[in-house]
Amino acid sequence: MSKLSRGAALTGAVLTVLAIAGPASAHVTISPNTTAKGGSDIELTFRVPNEEAQATTTQVEVDFPTDKPITGVLPEPTPGWTVKVDNVTLATPIKTDDGTVTQVVQRITWSGGQLAPGQYQGFRVMLGSVPDDADSLTFKALQTYSNGDVVRWIDVQQSGQPEPDHPAPVLTLGAAAPDGDASSAPSSPQVTATASSAPNAGAGTPAASAKSSDSTARGLGIAGIVIGVLGLGAGAFGVGAARRKGAGTSQ
Repeated sequence: MSKLSRGAALTGAVLTVLAIAGPASAHVTISPNTTAKGGSDIELTFRVPNEEAQATTTQVEVDFPTDKPITGVLPEPTPGWTVKVDNVTLATPIKTDDGTVTQVVQRITWSGGQLAPGQYQGFRVMLGSVPDDADSLTFKALQTYSNGDVVRWIDVQQSGQPEPDHPAPVLTLGAAAPDGDASSAPSSPQVTATASSAPNAGAGTPAASAKSSDSTARGLGIAGIVIGVLGLGAGAFGVGAARRKGAGTSQ
């Protein structure tokens, strides 16, 4: 194999590794991803990356769990995006310190914005209170692109299994705080209608700043693979050069 052919093959191998690993570098996530059972007035951010090279994200839908209802959900206005809140009537009303709750948020949809490739957008919400009888809450999400593609972030992580390709964001609920340590503020008022939009177009934030520690580890693994491929290529080239030199000396 010629020197040029070896170089082309090596470059192709590196690009293949990067192409395979690239799409798994970012997911829709929730931050923070842990809170106390029965906690109140909790601020969460859904972080949505744009993983398309030629399309913008134009809509994000997040489904809220209704089997373990969250009361008093309020979305924060996001510049450039219109927010719509859909409610559902509970089969069994929830009694709270502020009265009986008969409806909770089922879905929040952000639309009308333009999230460019290589960027991410944070969508913030306030939770009035979370259940005290659940270990985790799953928020399934749909991400719509300007080219019509829809990415379904709905896969549920199974214990002992590899991470799915499109995992749903999960909020883990830990032990409730001791009496006196938990927030005593009343739960936020119940949302029953659609929210408004902000007029200014909002630019996303570079996606690199949103990567979690698992993305960093994944990146280091990719770097190791690339370095290994380069090392193999260099070794093969050195062996070939040595053979050619030996053959020339023997003539």
